[in-house]
Amino acid sequence: MQDRLLRTTIDLCYRAHPHYRGRMQEAGLTPGDIGGVDDLAKFPLTHKREFLSDPEAFRLEPLPELPLEARVLREVMYTTGTTTGQPAPLYTTTFDYYAYAIQAARAARVLGMGDIDVIANVFPLTPFPMGAYLRAQTTAAAIGASMVLAHPGRPSEALDIHRGLDEVVRLIEGQHATIIWGIASFVRRILLRAGQLGADFSAVRMCLVTGETISGAMKDDMRRHLVALGSTDGRIVNRYGSTEGTTLIECESGAGWHNSSPEQIFMETVDPETGERINGDAPGLLLITHLMRRGTVLLRYALGDIVELETGPCPGCRQTVDRVVTQPIRTKDLIKIKGTLVNLEALKDALDGISGLQEYQIVVTKQQVDDPFSPDQLVVRAAGSQPHSELERRVAETVMNLVQIRPVVEVVSADNIFNPMTDSKPERLVDRRTTLGT
Repeated sequence: MQDRLLRTTIDLCYRAHPHYRGRMQEAGLTPGDIGGVDDLAKFPLTHKREFLSDPEAFRLEPLPELPLEARVLREVMYTTGTTTGQPAPLYTTTFDYYAYAIQAARAARVLGMGDIDVIANVFPLTPFPMGAYLRAQTTAAAIGASMVLAHPGRPSEALDIHRGLDEVVRLIEGQHATIIWGIASFVRRILLRAGQLGADFSAVRMCLVTGETISGAMKDDMRRHLVALGSTDGRIVNRYGSTEGTTLIECESGAGWHNSSPEQIFMETVDPETGERINGDAPGLLLITHLMRRGTVLLRYALGDIVELETGPCPGCRQTVDRVVTQPIRTKDLIKIKGTLVNLEALKDALDGISGLQEYQIVVTKQQVDDPFSPDQLVVRAAGSQPHSELERRVAETVMNLVQIRPVVEVVSADNIFNPMTDSKPERLVDRRTTLGT
């Protein structure tokens, strides 16, 4: 099925996709050269910078022979990270919307979500529509669930309809939401504030979080807070997704993130240095290929994460679809500090395990900010409920024990690091060396 669908997609791209038409011609490839997913190894990789620099070139032209739903623009969502600072649009046709509804319903069934659920959508209401915000609504519609739109986020100067954190807490409580769905750090902030307000979250059985990787320690911390608010299940489910089209879910904690629609998305891993496909149990750069898209179409698109894939039976649900079985590591989280390669994902996991640490941010800079040749310096900005001196000591010891680099610890307020009313999600890593010409 994947081979057949890919052949159709390749043919459409050769005739009607500005970017891939050019890439195939440059590489001397014709549609006949790609007979199935195994032949994708002949096809060049697509890096995020290519898409971000010219997103319009990745939109399939609406050929007249395509069905109406494959030509009609249904919605536009945006991803961030362009060189201009403007989000890049991803175009969704009605055909794509229908396909995602099928994908969403399958994922929801694995998670045990159904038509009796009341989902609190706590993704921020942003000027540029977020993929997660829109897809949460599609999921609710696909399974017949109710949805409460909380609308937090940066207030609009012209037409402010946003709600503050306390209002979001009371909305969840008053509507007896059974599922809270949003950015992981914001959901955690909701739970913390709900505890301070004495809110009753006994109806909540699950928090479905996405937008950032979370460690086991952070998941346990959120579960404790949720149970303390009256939840019987206290279930925290981490969803791994991207605006560009992936929606991977855990059937249970530790079982890996499942590709619930392998007829829509083909996943593979490659060596991040050579681009050679990896076969077997080894980590590599994750690529996705759209098999059924008719709006924005991406082939062998690198999401920027290092993962390990498996296709054997899942130990939880026994499905044999491909799964991401290791915690994704952002390639930008593997950086050199003072000549030492540091896995900042591991450092974030360790910081998540510090009790009383509410927010943190890792900053890599220079000891002399006006001197690009000055030695590197690791700064951890921290906010917590402990006395400043104790928080500084515990953070410094954690960093030293893990990466053997003594950090500068700055204790600030939680909102100074991540303000859920103005920031869509926290910026855990800031590398200021790039602004100094290094």
